[in-house]
Amino acid sequence: MSLRDDFRTFLCQTSSEPIGMEVDHAQGCMITDRSGKKYLDFISGIGVANIGHAHPAVVKAIADQAARYLHVMVYGEFILEPQVRLAKRLADIVPPPLAVSYFTNSGTEAVEGALKTAKKFTKRKKLIAFKDSFHGDTQGSLSVTGREVYQKPFRPLLPYVAFLPFNSLKPLKAIDRHTAAVIVEPIQSEGGVNIPDDEFLPALRKRCDETGALLILDEVMTGMGRTGELFACRHWNVVPDILVLAKALGGGMPLGAFIGRPEIMKTLSVDPPLSHVTTFGGHPVCCAAGLAALDFLIENKLPERAERLGRYMMDQLKKLFGVEGVKDVRGKGLLIGLELMNSKLTERFVSNCREAGLILGWTLHSNTVVRLAPPLVMPEEELDRGVRIIQKALSKALQ
Repeated sequence: MSLRDDFRTFLCQTSSEPIGMEVDHAQGCMITDRSGKKYLDFISGIGVANIGHAHPAVVKAIADQAARYLHVMVYGEFILEPQVRLAKRLADIVPPPLAVSYFTNSGTEAVEGALKTAKKFTKRKKLIAFKDSFHGDTQGSLSVTGREVYQKPFRPLLPYVAFLPFNSLKPLKAIDRHTAAVIVEPIQSEGGVNIPDDEFLPALRKRCDETGALLILDEVMTGMGRTGELFACRHWNVVPDILVLAKALGGGMPLGAFIGRPEIMKTLSVDPPLSHVTTFGGHPVCCAAGLAALDFLIENKLPERAERLGRYMMDQLKKLFGVEGVKDVRGKGLLIGLELMNSKLTERFVSNCREAGLILGWTLHSNTVVRLAPPLVMPEEELDRGVRIIQKALSKALQ
């Protein structure tokens, strides 16, 4: 059997038609398949490769730490230098009074921990989330993900969860003194790159303050410089009670975190102790990789670069407004949504791009929005090449 046959036979499939590209290696902004064909990556492994694939600083940090020790004890018992150094570094850059990190293996695990912590701290049961949101696929995270089609097969989910329309002020009155937490993405990525009006997140922060509900900001996709700020909440000067990170946090390694005020995070160590534990969360190799990636991101001012390149890329893409089939172009930094008129056109367009050596894809909750999220280190000439491929692929899809 071929590798492709084995892939189909022995790996659980998540769709009937996976892309099925056989990867040989990935470096910087390029992925090379086993035939030697090179692909320009405009999706960064869904927002993971902010500093590119296999960055030398990250690879060195992984090798150095792997030579020292791998897993030695469940999270929180031994003092592991990479964990401590990364937590301290994050405390320096997250908006105060956020200061204490709990490391996980993924974004959905970080969301689970944030929800549990909020319920335990507030001693309340009710959760508020938003329609068209995405927070992960484990039971708790799925419970606050605003798409019925993905929830229905797995019901019953968590009780006492209510969904409000995103970017609407009047419904925020539903947040009351029974609400433990409100969870929201600053920009809905899987929902179609939906960017709120400037009033929305400040109003949400105010309503949480009025009712004592905790505000959880899910920045799994938008964090680590992607939108032109280190964290997207800085665009609106809103500070959450708990900040959720993952994807780009690990520099290509599996790593997530939820970060909160000390008094909130302390609740996991008392009544009872060990209220939330993990075996592999904050793996020392992943934390070493994450610290190397974060240092490179900040030292090279990649959030500022994402803001500059994002404005340039948006300007280029908006020239497509004169092309039949293009409905909208929207985004912040290097998180951009290209909305087309229908799903068939979108499918042809994405396929044409891949044939031409450009990797991108539509969002999970919308089959007409193509998400563009290239590495923040992408050279400008490669960005231009990608835009030219997009223009040609769209013209071909319209024929």
